[in-house]
Amino acid sequence: MSDLPREEVEAAALVNEVEGYLLWQATITVAEQRAREFVQPMEWLTTAQRDEIEQRYVTDSLHRARQDLERIAARCRSLRAEYEQRYRTLRLRWVTYTLAVGACLTSVTTAALSLTR
Repeated sequence: MSDLPREEVEAAALVNEVEGYLLWQATITVAEQRAREFVQPMEWLTTAQRDEIEQRYVTDSLHRARQDLERIAARCRSLRAEYEQRYRTLRLRWVTYTLAVGACLTSVTTAALSLTR
């Protein structure tokens, strides 16, 4: 991404932030809906009890979702570092091969030219 103009990088970052915000809001909505569905069959609960259970359910769901996202993000960073290291190794290997082939061709050409003189 370092080859992109600064404005494009900033725009991409903004898009990522908005997308993350919207995804988190969707996660909250799902957690609240699941909490309502969870307490619905518990008809004996008072309104205050129902609200408290719903709130605890939502809090727990969001806490678990955040943990999942943090674990996924850590894995993504780990994979990125691993792939970047592999890419550097492959690139170095190909540069080495290219230089070796170039050196061999130069030696063969020099030897052939010295034999023809």
